[in-house]
Amino acid sequence: MPRTDLTIPTADGDAAASLHTPEGDGPWPGVVLYPDAGGVRPALHDMAAHLASLGYAVLLPDVYHRHGDWAPFDFATVFSDPPEKERLMGMLSSLTPDLVAIDAEAWVTALLARPEVTGPKLGVTGYCMGGVMSLRTAATQPERVAAAASFHGGNLATDDPTSVHRLADRFRAAIYVAGASDDSSFPDEQKQRLDEALSAAGVDYTLETYPAAHGFAVPDAPVHDDEAEQRHWDALHRLFGANL
Repeated sequence: MPRTDLTIPTADGDAAASLHTPEGDGPWPGVVLYPDAGGVRPALHDMAAHLASLGYAVLLPDVYHRHGDWAPFDFATVFSDPPEKERLMGMLSSLTPDLVAIDAEAWVTALLARPEVTGPKLGVTGYCMGGVMSLRTAATQPERVAAAASFHGGNLATDDPTSVHRLADRFRAAIYVAGASDDSSFPDEQKQRLDEALSAAGVDYTLETYPAAHGFAVPDAPVHDDEAEQRHWDALHRLFGANL
């Protein structure tokens, strides 16, 4: 799939990103794809390209742009390498809800301004921490996000005052959340809390649990699951096909 490297201005300086599009002439519906904790790397470029092959113009932003020219993580070993795990967790924790919301406006604005993209709304999807970012984007950009998905997103409905489930009444998008059966970061009590929040807010949503482990959709994750990954692509295509 064609790929265009971009530089997107944000409130805290320029950020690298890539735009992945289908073959042929556009424009196409736009989608922001948020990476997991490992950030942008070849596996995520492959995922963006695959989503583009389904008929979407996909923006993959460097969510860690405030860390400068950071060294990529080896996702196969990062959690068993203490210094690398510490570096990853430090970068992840730097993405506060306020910064995620600030960047979300930059990503959405940049994507909708592209000639390859139809408007006035787009979709968002994300993995692991990116699942939280996807839902927070839908909540903070409600007039411009028509569909949002989270796959093996962690900590979606915690006791924290900033937990994204507390923003359910701001959603105007169709929401799809796929948790994993083996995932300590999104246990059953959080699933129930999210379900209750979305239902009380009258959101158009689907909440499912895949029989897989946290990280099932990302090809370079040690717990990657072929069946769960394909199920997630099918779900994404249905979600975006119906709403974008």
